[in-house]
Amino acid sequence: MRKIAAVTSPGIQRRAYRTVTIDQVIAGWVPDINFIVPICDEADASQIEQLAARGINNLAWIKASEIELGDIIFPVPEKGIVDVSYRCSDTHHTLFVTNRCNSNCLMCSQPPTKEEDGWLVDEAIEVVRHIEHSPQNIGITGGEPLLLNARLRDLLNEIERRHPATQIDLLTNGRRLSEQRVVGNILDGLTANVAWLVPLYGHAHMLHDFVVQSPGAFEETLEGLLRLQQYGQQIQLRAVLIEPVLEHLDDLCEFIGRNLPFVHEVALMACEPIGFALANKEICDLDLKDWWSQLTGASRILRRYGVRHLIMNAPLCALPESLWPIASRSISDWKQVYAGECEGCELKSSCSGLFAWHERGWMPTRIMKIKRSVE
Repeated sequence: MRKIAAVTSPGIQRRAYRTVTIDQVIAGWVPDINFIVPICDEADASQIEQLAARGINNLAWIKASEIELGDIIFPVPEKGIVDVSYRCSDTHHTLFVTNRCNSNCLMCSQPPTKEEDGWLVDEAIEVVRHIEHSPQNIGITGGEPLLLNARLRDLLNEIERRHPATQIDLLTNGRRLSEQRVVGNILDGLTANVAWLVPLYGHAHMLHDFVVQSPGAFEETLEGLLRLQQYGQQIQLRAVLIEPVLEHLDDLCEFIGRNLPFVHEVALMACEPIGFALANKEICDLDLKDWWSQLTGASRILRRYGVRHLIMNAPLCALPESLWPIASRSISDWKQVYAGECEGCELKSSCSGLFAWHERGWMPTRIMKIKRSVE
């Protein structure tokens, strides 16, 4: 979520607003959507305030250089900022719905808290209501979204109702789908277009449970995956490439190929250098070039079983050329950067780049520009 310095209408409160022009308000005003208009001067502000005084109480103004039309924002007037929860021009859109989690993964980029934060899913639903043009994809993440139970289903239903063609990518550890009550609340009658993104870090309980720091998680995750399969849901398995995972990556891929042939695809993901990963650098901070044999071997095993797979969050120069075709440009727009060494690289436009906070953490390898003929 971006936080942007802004001046807003007097008396404005924290609620969702769609950023529009005054002409768009006049042409498409509806009573159940809040509109906010970027202004340049006091005359613009006065025009908006006059309309509000005539009874249009869902209209406000904002003065901020980094606001774009189509943004969905939440003003925080006491701090002189707005939270940009949705940027229309972004490639990746994500709704953050809780910071609570029932795992404590060694490399978690969003360390969980225990405080009740149900307001986050309320705001996510408001964001969905205020999006004007349906995105191709929208992500749901946390924390652990399944902890929301029926409220998660409310969000899925709202996305389907307002944006029926949008693909929903739901990142979850899947563990609570081992509970029949949760399965009934979320999966029974579900018709929204959901892809379930579920991490699996090992072929045996001692490895997976160690990585997620939760005994019994492996069995719960597998039961959740089987429940998703029973309901005909699309599943992407994810494995973050930290040392204990890479050491047994071939075993994990064999396990998936033999026991979970119903998964849609497998994503092998470079570690994000933030959160708990910074406290566990001894197993998270590594150079992917030192693990090329494991990566190519994993790809070979998955190909043998006919399992579609990709590599995420890794720049192309961190991978052997044979794996470039399956490398995804996956880092979200707001946290993606390139190093100075990337300038002049012939493959920059198709490269995932780096996480914006790599300087506080680490790079996945020594960055080198790629110079070759590209057809």
